[in-house]
Amino acid sequence: MATAKKKTEQTYTPRFKARYENELRKKLVEAHGYKNQMEIPRLDKIVINMGVGEATQNKSFLKSAVAELELIAGQKPVTTIARKSNASFKVREEMAIGTKVTLRGARMYEFLDRLVTIALPRVRDFRGVNPKSFDGRGNYALGITEHIVFPEIEYDKVDKIRGMDIVICTTAKTNEEAKTLLDGFDMPFKK
Repeated sequence: MATAKKKTEQTYTPRFKARYENELRKKLVEAHGYKNQMEIPRLDKIVINMGVGEATQNKSFLKSAVAELELIAGQKPVTTIARKSNASFKVREEMAIGTKVTLRGARMYEFLDRLVTIALPRVRDFRGVNPKSFDGRGNYALGITEHIVFPEIEYDKVDKIRGMDIVICTTAKTNEEAKTLLDGFDMPFKK
């Protein structure tokens, strides 16, 4: 009879996830008076999008953008394609024009931690993120003009500085609840 080997793996909990479970949930209940545990807002996913319009002229730009986004996110991104042709932009239907990645679980919390503590303070002339960038349903959108603010990117190997859009999706019903949640993660909103 074969004996099953016990796995001796230690589970790693990201710092922001531990903060949410230990401190932030209690603060959210006190601030908004939730009756049910499932009402408490939480992070759902983070979507990072990088548009590469130059890929219509040169395919190597798209390959380098995919590689750089993979370094930043920690998982392989998906190439996005054009839905319609547009002659003024020299874009044909089904042509690859960008890349995106959706983060959930531990990678999502790790990325948010790096974004708030490392990347945003490295943005040139940074005075905080716009507190009005919520969509009305508890999701927050933020744009970064230079992807080189992330420490994973080596500046000497970058062929072109690109911007990216970051959307933080939460389960909050209103903007105020989502702002309270992101304040708990030390999101640097403008005062």
